[in-house]
Amino acid sequence: AAAMAAERALTMATCTAPVNIAVIKYWGKRDTDLILPINSSLSVTLHQDQLKTTTTAAASRDFTEDRLWLNGKEADVGHPRVQACLREVRRLARKRRGGGEDTAALSLSYKIHIASENNFPTAAGLASSAAGYACLVSALARLYGVEEELSEVARRGSGSACRSMFGGFVQWQRGERPDGTDSLALQVAPETHWPELHVLVLVVSGEKKPVGSTAGMQTSVETSPLLKHRAEVVVPERLAQMMRHIRERDFEGFGQLAMRDSNQFHATCLDTFPPIFYLTDLSRHIIALAHRYNAHHGHTKVAYTFDAGPNAVIFALADTVAEFVEVVRRSFPPATNGDQFVRGLPVGSATLSQALVAAVVTEPVPGAVQYILHTKPGPGPQLVDDPSQHLLGADGLPRSRA
Repeated sequence: AAAMAAERALTMATCTAPVNIAVIKYWGKRDTDLILPINSSLSVTLHQDQLKTTTTAAASRDFTEDRLWLNGKEADVGHPRVQACLREVRRLARKRRGGGEDTAALSLSYKIHIASENNFPTAAGLASSAAGYACLVSALARLYGVEEELSEVARRGSGSACRSMFGGFVQWQRGERPDGTDSLALQVAPETHWPELHVLVLVVSGEKKPVGSTAGMQTSVETSPLLKHRAEVVVPERLAQMMRHIRERDFEGFGQLAMRDSNQFHATCLDTFPPIFYLTDLSRHIIALAHRYNAHHGHTKVAYTFDAGPNAVIFALADTVAEFVEVVRRSFPPATNGDQFVRGLPVGSATLSQALVAAVVTEPVPGAVQYILHTKPGPGPQLVDDPSQHLLGADGLPRSRA
């Protein structure tokens, strides 16, 4: 019994969750508290081997307060969005138990400790909040034995987080109800649906963005007539088209629409007053490079999309990756990290024809791209079974990372 008691003293669950990149963009809330969007959106979930958040949640009768650590540093556990996720998961757990306190189940009154870690830079336009909240909700749900519709809970942490609750290609349905119960994520196709589709993240800066998404999108809602037109007229049509291109694995259609939608999203940022600039000169340089490359080949071989930050996400089919990476390497010759320039999945070598170089590589900008991350679509959140991977130790405090 003593062994049982020691065993019961600390309950722990660890999950990992993915980053997603929207190809039909979410920008603007119709309800800022419930995080309900003014339009539906569609994204591709990226593989966790390259980009992931890991979160451990632990509960114990011995904890005296809720605590949170992000990338090893203690953070504010009282953040309203963290609290919203906690509250919702506990509510679902209570509902599941039918109100009666199940003695075998974890006490909902215990304080909890949460530790979360990214294997990529936070707030660098790499959608860390989506992975972070999807991971938080997955770990909490596991801790409390909840298996309900969790994308709705993740949405309360960060809108785009609801899309990280699934792998592959995911739609966040706008929903119609004022209470938000129909604003949730649905998988359009699993990650196995389009194995040839690959992703290159061109990291140009690990800086925090000039205007956070939360504040930026509400300024847009209040001041941009273009955003209103986008949400009401443009997106519904594009969403249907994009789902068709994905179903048919039509890269030409998928790529063109992804670029157009990215450009329109950034146009609504310019249409915001005062205007918001997420793209930099370098971002625009990459956009021009992609268009020259496609024009040279006579069809869409690469497609860019940018979120609220300057980093480019490039979609390409597997047979294009090596050549385009070489084009990027020639256009933005790495300063020092030649060996560290391409990270993630291996990239083969490619020889460029002189015609291609002449047409596409116009004026090289050395050192402008920090590195390229090669990845592909991947699965949704995963449970980590290996106890050595927990981010919290037996004392409920972060393990010192060797």
